[in-house]
Amino acid sequence: MRDITTGVQIVMPQHCNGYRRPRLFGGQIMAWIDVIGAVAARRYTGCAVTTVCIDNLTFLKPAFLNDTIVQEAAVTWTGRTSLEVRVDSMVERLDGSRELINRAYVVFVALGADDRPTPVTPYQPQTEEEQTEFRNACVRRQVRLSMQA
Repeated sequence: MRDITTGVQIVMPQHCNGYRRPRLFGGQIMAWIDVIGAVAARRYTGCAVTTVCIDNLTFLKPAFLNDTIVQEAAVTWTGRTSLEVRVDSMVERLDGSRELINRAYVVFVALGADDRPTPVTPYQPQTEEEQTEFRNACVRRQVRLSMQA
């Protein structure tokens, strides 16, 4: 995907539970997801944004104390005033290899100077991967809309 926003964190004691081998709190990674997703959305729209929902959040594997977490965020879909951002969270090993531990899809609304929703530039997927993400985002949107009825 193009226009990827990247963030890096080291899992510190305050980010972990008190288990025998301290694991990263799910809520902590959710906060990091929200921040990097918002940065990607702000860069795309050139506006302030607000989180509407985390549409899909999948915990694939744990992260532990002292792990390096790399997150990559990119826009996958836009509506009139909203946009979806995919955030992948990976543990980066000391040898530089990465393992996906979490994937989330976050929906934001762009806000104008009056703090009201404002139109965004339509997203135009270019690559096969971007087109697949875009189609899947349209399906997720339809599911969200059907749940509101």
